[in-house]
Amino acid sequence: MKRAVPVLVLSVAGLIPLWRYAPSHDTGSSSSATEAAAPASTPSVSSSGGTTTPVVSGSTLDTEKGPVQVEVTFSGDRIASVRMLQQPNHPQTRAAVPKLIEETLQAQSADIDTVSGATITSDGYKESLQAAIDARG
Repeated sequence: MKRAVPVLVLSVAGLIPLWRYAPSHDTGSSSSATEAAAPASTPSVSSSGGTTTPVVSGSTLDTEKGPVQVEVTFSGDRIASVRMLQQPNHPQTRAAVPKLIEETLQAQSADIDTVSGATITSDGYKESLQAAIDARG
């Protein structure tokens, strides 16, 4: 009886993380990361009423974690702001996006570091960002 109580307590303690585990949403394919990050749409450029601050949407990339798409606002030749149009609903993604945007505004390019723990989202972000920059010209 003395051993039964600790074994029961430790068993329950070991099962709690298993019950609380929330797997990421898989797209159903087991293809390589390159195939999973293929662009699902082409970039689109839009500007409102002849203003000089074009807003460019990057490609939508279907990653293993979910779709990623950015929208970039330019002011002249500079990146004025970046906004996520689509992103995976994942804790690491929510933590990584502000870091990715901050680095983009500092670097003024898609040549930024990957955020540790959010590699897939970071790679999708950088590809969509580069597509938006390329569409801007």
